[in-house]
Amino acid sequence: MRVSRRLLLAGVGSAAVATVAGCESSGSTASRTKPTPGRGVPSASRGEAALRRKIASLLVVGFRGERLDENDWIMKAVRDGLGGVILFDQDLQTKATRNITSPRQVSALVKMLKDASPGRLIVSIDQEGGRTSRLNPSNGFPATKSEAEVGAENSPAATQQWARGLVDGLTSIGVNLNYAPVVDLNVNPESRAIGKLGRSFSNDPDVVVSNATEEIQVHRAAGVKTVLKHFPGSGSAAGNTDFEVVDVSSTWQASELEPFQRLISAGLADSVMAAHLLNRQLDPNHPASLSAPTVTDLLRGRLGWQGPVVSDDMQAVAITRRYGAAEAVALALQAGLDLLVFANQQVYDPKVVDQTIDSVVNLVRSGRLTEARIDESVARVDTLRPKR
Repeated sequence: MRVSRRLLLAGVGSAAVATVAGCESSGSTASRTKPTPGRGVPSASRGEAALRRKIASLLVVGFRGERLDENDWIMKAVRDGLGGVILFDQDLQTKATRNITSPRQVSALVKMLKDASPGRLIVSIDQEGGRTSRLNPSNGFPATKSEAEVGAENSPAATQQWARGLVDGLTSIGVNLNYAPVVDLNVNPESRAIGKLGRSFSNDPDVVVSNATEEIQVHRAAGVKTVLKHFPGSGSAAGNTDFEVVDVSSTWQASELEPFQRLISAGLADSVMAAHLLNRQLDPNHPASLSAPTVTDLLRGRLGWQGPVVSDDMQAVAITRRYGAAEAVALALQAGLDLLVFANQQVYDPKVVDQTIDSVVNLVRSGRLTEARIDESVARVDTLRPKR
């Protein structure tokens, strides 16, 4: 069902900031609790350890290595409850191969990571098709059409066949979360972020929704979760947020919400990615990924999405240059995001997991976030985890 333009436009300019609940003070009672006899570990320490595990479960992190050993930092992080990993074919800094050289090699890598995890590890990848495909002929996987090519054909049968090709590659190596489909409207065909890379099905919402529907259903049939991106729409973006701050305030159109709204209403969303775009029509101060008016008020409130919201790369220049790592994480969680992705591509930081956990623990201690807010994200992210 097509959503009325009036609904899409209603309240879009609101910049009312959603407030975060007050401090959930657990330290005072914990400090009065006696250690369990024979264990010698104060309850406060056990409580903080549990909090750290919860926070770790909300992080997806990239790493270097086609093969790992038990002492690698990423293996330790996974054993300690890291929520997930993200795979790349190439390292952005070194230009060398990163995680994928062949189907057999990457399958063994994924198995090792899953075996190390005490929970249900998210193994994620960007496999959109076309140029944005981490599994490709250079590492032994078939070539795939881009979304633009699929949308131009606009055939349900052809789209299903294309999607099965994508998904067969994912399931063959153990990936269970794909950062796709892109449901941005191709508002500006010259966009260096979307249009020029063939990453949009079409500028027509009907074409975008119908092809995304087929793609999502094929993923679901194979047990692979998907991510609708890039909310609230980056089809008019002139630049790439990985490398620069991108402002779509004067080019964004409310119609760009339509694919998100229709797919959410149809029950076809597993998760939604918030973009690092500055859109002053929605929030005059913060990019969408750090914006409560955009994520809490618009996406969750007006569009009715109650599931997980995923970040774009939290190390992207678009946000780290202005806010710094710790403040960006604080704003993202306050805005309503749940799963935070650290690609480890813009910078490579083996300490990113511990540093991020420390930052969020401090947010809870200071009262800027509550542990109940963390629990909400844990519950949402759990819906993305694979079944045993």
